[in-house]
Amino acid sequence: MNTHTSLNRKILVIGSSNTDMVIKSTHLPRPGETVLGGTFFMNPGGKGANQAVACARLGGSVAFVCKTGNDVFGHQAFQLFDEEGIDTSFVFSDAKNPSGVALILVDDNAENCISVASGANLHLQTADIEKAVSAIENSEIVLMQLEIPLDTVEHAAKVAKSKGKTVILNPAPAPLQPLPKSILENLDLITPNETEAEIISGIAVTDEASALSAAKKICEMGVKKVIITMGSKGALIHDENTTEMIPGFKVKAVDTTAAGDCFNGALTIAISEGRILKEAVLFANRAAAISVTRQGAQSSMPYRQEVDVTIF
Repeated sequence: MNTHTSLNRKILVIGSSNTDMVIKSTHLPRPGETVLGGTFFMNPGGKGANQAVACARLGGSVAFVCKTGNDVFGHQAFQLFDEEGIDTSFVFSDAKNPSGVALILVDDNAENCISVASGANLHLQTADIEKAVSAIENSEIVLMQLEIPLDTVEHAAKVAKSKGKTVILNPAPAPLQPLPKSILENLDLITPNETEAEIISGIAVTDEASALSAAKKICEMGVKKVIITMGSKGALIHDENTTEMIPGFKVKAVDTTAAGDCFNGALTIAISEGRILKEAVLFANRAAAISVTRQGAQSSMPYRQEVDVTIF
């Protein structure tokens, strides 16, 4: 048992749950090409579920709001959340739509390409958020992503903000258009990567200077704090008090599939413990660096004692 649990405020993750079907092979196939000789494995995934598991393994008191199908994948997901110690009171079952599935191809350089059939995730509605208002009330921090409908994210952010909660959005996968002001003005913190930051701000992010320009623009749009993740380069943090580039850790990556999810879960835990943004990002970078040295999504999420003792 780790000693940090008593410090942790309650975290509510609202988001997606998928089953990842992964094939690892020498290279990613080009259109029309068949690559033989890969290895297959199946993992629980989905950005919301990954982040909830990351938070739970790092010592958080976590509840999860999501929607799965009434099928074998949905039942498996529910059981796994339970085993991770996540509160499953608001894991809804959809009688009409199947659970979300992601097909993931990973090559020898740990690059991946992913195709997702969202299924029940796209049917997590504002009505479901209304059913989960007690979970929002009982939380301190609400963490969300964009694998569920945008109006559901918008509604949840509005409800959480109105109840004085800290609202964090990981705007991934990249939105198809700029995020509406009605979402941005209800966020305390947003954590885009370079591509996502460009879509939200309209500023191409190619280096630290352009990342800062994008971060400033996003703050002007109503978000108090911005963290732009820049892969192995690290992460740029920007708020009214601080602008700083926090370096990442150099490791040999095996599978980067859920590195961003690990980062966001760990960041949320560190913030819940009252750490300043720089310390929170350093902690998140450590956790994410461990996760990329392992296969899979949820299976790659480190436990608290590993993050506390690992030396790079």
